[in-house]
Order: sequence, then C-alpha cells, then structure tokens
Amino acid sequence: MPTTLCSFLPALALLVACSARPGLPAPERAAETASVGTDTVTALAAAESSYAGVRDLRDRLDVASSAGERVGTGRATLDTIAKRYDSLRAGLPRLLAAVASGALSKEDARALRLMRRALARDLGPMGVPGAASPGPAVAAMPAVQRPPDCGYDPRSIAAVQNALDSLRSRIYACYGWAQSHVAVGSDTLDRLSILGAIGRTGDATRRRELFLALAPVWRSVNAGNAAASPYRRLIALEVRARAGAEPPSAAQARASGVPPDSLERWLLAVLETWRNSNPDTLVEPWDWYYRTGSTSRLLGPRIPRERLTALNDRVWGALGADVRALGVHYDLDPREGKDPVAFTTFGGRTPAIEPWVFATYRTGGLDNLNELLHETGHAAHIAAIRTRPAFRDWPDSDPFSEAVADVVALDVYDPAWQLRWLGDSVPVAEGLRSRYGGIVLDVAWALFETRMLRDPQADPNAVWTALTRDYLRIRPHPELSWWAMRGQLVNAPGYMMNYAVGSILIAAIRARIRELHGPFAAGDSTWYAWVAPRLYRFGLERPSSEVIEAFLGGPVSADALLTDMRRMGPDTKSAPVPP
Repeated sequence: MPTTLCSFLPALALLVACSARPGLPAPERAAETASVGTDTVTALAAAESSYAGVRDLRDRLDVASSAGERVGTGRATLDTIAKRYDSLRAGLPRLLAAVASGALSKEDARALRLMRRALARDLGPMGVPGAASPGPAVAAMPAVQRPPDCGYDPRSIAAVQNALDSLRSRIYACYGWAQSHVAVGSDTLDRLSILGAIGRTGDATRRRELFLALAPVWRSVNAGNAAASPYRRLIALEVRARAGAEPPSAAQARASGVPPDSLERWLLAVLETWRNSNPDTLVEPWDWYYRTGSTSRLLGPRIPRERLTALNDRVWGALGADVRALGVHYDLDPREGKDPVAFTTFGGRTPAIEPWVFATYRTGGLDNLNELLHETGHAAHIAAIRTRPAFRDWPDSDPFSEAVADVVALDVYDPAWQLRWLGDSVPVAEGLRSRYGGIVLDVAWALFETRMLRDPQADPNAVWTALTRDYLRIRPHPELSWWAMRGQLVNAPGYMMNYAVGSILIAAIRARIRELHGPFAAGDSTWYAWVAPRLYRFGLERPSSEVIEAFLGGPVSADALLTDMRRMGPDTKSAPVPP
C-alpha cells in the first residue's frame, strides 16, 4: 500500500529509548553490571540505542525509495531524512569503538560484533548533497520511464574498475526492463503473467508463441550465448572475485544445519524422485509449464485480482496472524522502474518492526496468491522477532528465512486448503505435481548455478539443457537461453540455492509442526502464537542451525521432502498435454 513520509519520521525519544537489553531480568542485569563494569554496560547501551536509530532511519529511506517516494507530503523531503541518518550514523563508529569488547559477556560480544559488521556492510553514508537531489537511490531498480541502454559491449564494462558490480547493475537493469515489457501481439505483459498464461493455454501453438515471447528477457542476460555474453562475462568475474573461497551457498547451507558435502547429493535425489514420479517421455518446455500448471488452471479463476489481497489476509488471519495488526504494508501495483523480483523488507525496527512487501500483480490466480502468501510469510516472520536491537534482523541463514516463509504458502496445493478457501479441489497427486513443479525448477536452477560457478567456461545453455532433459524430461533446446529468466541469477549469485535448501527445510519443518501441534491447512487460530516463539522470534539472537535443530529435535535431513514427493506415485493417470 502507498504511504507518506509522515510515517518515516520516528520520534527521537523512541530511538533513544531503545533498551540494549530489553528482556533481561533486573537481577541478571545487576549481576552482569557488577561483573562487567558499569562503564562498559553503559557504553554498550548507548551504542546499541544509537544503532537502533540509525538502522531504523535507513530502513525507512530504503522503503521510501523502493516505493517510488521522492518527496514528502508537507513534512520533509527524503534528503532531510537522509541528512538526519548521516548525522546520527557519523557518531556510531565512535560509540561502538568505545565499548571494551574484551570485558563483555558472550552475548554482548556477539551483539557488538554484529553491529560493527552491519555498520561496515549495510549502513554506509548516504551522502545526499542537498534538497535538489531526487533522494537516495537505494532500490535495486531505478525509477525510469524509458529503457536503459542495453546495446553495450560486456567486454568494455568487464575491463573497468568495479567491473563486477558495474556489469551486474547493467545486466539487471536491462533484465528488469525486458521482463516487465514483454510484447505479445498488441499487448505488453510481464514475465510472470506470460508464464501464468502458458499454464492456462490449451493450444500448444499458442503456448509456444507465449514462451518464445520471453526471448528478449533471456537475451538481456545472455545475449546470443557467445563466450563474451553478459552472463558468461559476469560468472567469470564472479569466480575471479571469489578467488577460490567457499561459495556462499555452502556457508548458507551449513548455517541452516545442512551439511555442504551432502547438499548436491540431496538435491539430485529430489530431481530423481521427480523423474521417477512422472512420464518417461520428453515434453517441450512450454508444455511442461502447462502440465505442472493444472492446479492453477482449475482453481485460478476463483482468485481474481481484486480478491488476491483479501484472500491472503483471510488465510493468515485464520492462522492467528492479522496482517494489519502486525503492521504489514503492501506495494503490489505495477509501476515503471519497480524491482522485478518480489521481496519483503524492514520498513522500520523501532519501536516495533514494520514489514513491507513489494511485488507486482496485474492479475490474480493461484500462482500469484502462492507468491503473496510466501512474501506475507516473510512479513509474519520478521514481525514476530522479539529480541534486542542488535539482533533485530533477518536470521543468519537465507534458506531458513525462505523455508519458514513457505510454511503457509505451500498449502495452496493441499485439497483441505483448497476446499476451505476456494470451494473446490484437485486430487492429491495432481496438487503435489503442481507444488513440486516450481520447487524442482528451483533445484535445477540452484544446481545450474553451482556448476557454472565450478566451471565458468562451460556453456550455460548446455548445462541447463542437460539438467532439464535428464531430470525434468524437458526436450532439449540448446539454442534457447530459457534458464535466464530468474533475476536472482544476476543480482544475487548463489541465492537460488536458498530456495533449493529451503525446500528441504520446509518439508521437515511442516512435518514437525503437524507432529507437535497438528494439521493447519484448513486454519488454526492458535497456530501463529505457537509457531512464533519457537521459530520466528530469534532474529540473529541464535544461529539458525540451533533454532532449526532444536525445533526438529535432531539434524536436518531430506527424508521429509522425499517422502512427501513420493505421495505423487508413478504418473499413470495424468491427462495428456493437448496438442
């Protein structure tokens, strides 16, 4: 939903009043003060209070920019807020440096370390020159009314200083424009609308036309797939910058309790399970989307665009999570220059967390509802964080964050959920094929990127063709770069692995919730109050691997996911894809 800058001006009294140890009982606080020293505790409290204010202002600036806000409404401009941010931030390094870290408890030392890391990594100065400035450009996509210059030579950008960031920004800008301006006859649609239409279109010739209409999106990333294509240059620069260091996906898997040396084997097992549950015949990629889109095709008409947000709110409300009471804001309407990737972020953290959801929906449908429920899952997660300011952030594992966001969203493929909210349902096996169709594609993308990072000289079209042919039974089209339709491959290398690892975690977490608390697909008003303190509340207070293993009662495994997938059984009853 739109907002004004009135909501971006937190009172300084609230910023200063943030307690560094909000939940610590008085006797323990007194004991810690005595053991550590009053000066050290006071210095840490002052630094953490200032940190909370800086973090809150930066959140509000980021959200204002992502929302397209450039001037205030009778109060102040973004430049004024940016100057306040810069002023408060300028004193933070001194306050953090004044804390004698050697005298701190283990928890306080962790808090200090995380604040120093955030200052260096996430809280740089805005440097806004004055009121004439349009405001800080902190969103991933600039607000532009015309296409960016995409007739560039990737080799020339790869040769400049900061080549990796420069090339990434250029590719992503071109991708963002292309994926939101897909020409189909006299219509201009976006990538998600095209993919949704393919899943609903009974005529194979028309499906092919829709699919090939996405070619400009693929070309914005990989051009003609020559050795000097933008993506192939980008992946080479990425590997060079990593200089042999462990890929981020391995660290994220470990932080989620998934052994990195088991990861690829588990993901291949997921793909093999899918292969064993589906016909042993090759289908065209556009027909594959139709085959896996049967649930959406049947039930999607029950979710028009005007019902999308209301249904999202009702589903979460039936689980005890009133999104309005949680302070969740939504920005869901199409807008030029809007980030092409749906995301959820903090719009403020003081005194309470204010989640913001950004996505673009021109139509309704089951797929868009699934994504909106997922993003609201992120919002419900961060709204439930209850910890001190230094830890009031996303957990240290993106796979965990992606997994808990899908706890509710995956139920759109469950017959009990469908009957409750849509008044109709599909058979269990059909719903499972629709559920896992998207997941196995994410797994394939994660393995694709892993192999490209392992061998940046490889032909990405060939790598993708092999994965989708061998495991998804999709007819080879090595002449098409149709893998290049996920923006994360450009702006967040390695992030696709978070969805893949998250699918393993979410199956385990969902099974454990049902075991400990009972089924929830048809609603349970006690669900959110039960889940929040067990999974959501920690932020950075505890490592995600500890939170996950404590909840599961043991180490992570892929067993729950594979068991759920096998409920599809051998595909002997699926209707043939229309010619």
